[in-house]
Amino acid sequence: MKQNRTLLIQIALFIATILTTTATGAEWIFGNSFFFGPNPMGWEEFLEGFRYSIPFLGVLTIHEFGHFFVARKHKTDVTLPFYIPMWLGGLSSTFGTLGAFIRIKDRINSRVKYFDIGIAGPLAGFVAALVVLWYGFTHLPSLDYAFELFPQLKQYGLEYGKFLETSPDYISIKLGDSLLFKFFEEYIAVGTLPHPYLYTNYPIIFAGYLSLFFTALNLFPIGQLDGGHILYGLIGDKAFNIVSPILFTGFVFYGGLGVFNAQEFMMANSDTFLDLLWKFALYIGFTYLCFSRISENLITNWLITLSVIAIQLGITYFYPTIEGYSGFLAFGLMIGRFLGIYHPPTYDKQPLTLERQILGWLALLIFILCFTPKPFTIIQHV
Repeated sequence: MKQNRTLLIQIALFIATILTTTATGAEWIFGNSFFFGPNPMGWEEFLEGFRYSIPFLGVLTIHEFGHFFVARKHKTDVTLPFYIPMWLGGLSSTFGTLGAFIRIKDRINSRVKYFDIGIAGPLAGFVAALVVLWYGFTHLPSLDYAFELFPQLKQYGLEYGKFLETSPDYISIKLGDSLLFKFFEEYIAVGTLPHPYLYTNYPIIFAGYLSLFFTALNLFPIGQLDGGHILYGLIGDKAFNIVSPILFTGFVFYGGLGVFNAQEFMMANSDTFLDLLWKFALYIGFTYLCFSRISENLITNWLITLSVIAIQLGITYFYPTIEGYSGFLAFGLMIGRFLGIYHPPTYDKQPLTLERQILGWLALLIFILCFTPKPFTIIQHV
């Protein structure tokens, strides 16, 4: 009875995620919203959203079933995927889903099992993402596609990019240039590439880009992420529990770099200083939450927090324009506070075979190829 109820929940979540990703895809394509705004979209536009949701959910599903089938191969009790729908009604910071996960019911006591289950998802999803990107870049629509979406661009012809780059009313999101995405642009693309500000309106390419982005996030070699399981298998628990908190500290440091600028405090007047100080106090509290479980010693956690912030401020004093990517901070909080920075110990510490070691280092290379330090940049000209 309980199994049937769980299966119904999984099916309902999957259907809901199809709907939310399709609606989100349509909003990305047409730059408009359902139900909100002066010109809400209809069902015809909704159907176009399947060009985004099918490849995006396809990669996500292949990723999760990579974990699922390898777990079953190791005779590990595991659930089917739980999908997480999310739609915020036209807010362009959403992708229609928060991802999916499988729940492992058994305790895994083998370093090899952790490695095999952890690496299967990203490798399977990565191959699927390559297929999506290959199709998207080899089936580029003509320039008329952009003009149909945005008729105001047609008058500029091939120079339409100048309008996008200078219009005070135009807001767009520029995708980051990972090494692999750049490779597809330069060597695989057939036809006219879209302007960098229009990639989000090309649903298949955008779905492929997001697939690379989430592959990179999963492959971060920290804690209990897939990349954490892989690195744990490669170097063992003692080395991992030294390397992981160092990598995590660097990740949070980069995410918060430039959020507050030392020169802002020096130039603030009496009216703005208190407001700036209040926001800075909130930032300190947030950063502490990220590091609150890096050690069992409260003082150590505070020392790490304040040291990170002090170094950030010191760098911005000498380089006031430098900045990291604040979008990573939410992910840092999720890892530091909920997922964990360290890896659970295993009783079976049998080292990996040579084949597994090669696959492990290949997965970390894939992380480098897929990662971009600034995955999304909001462009607005004023």
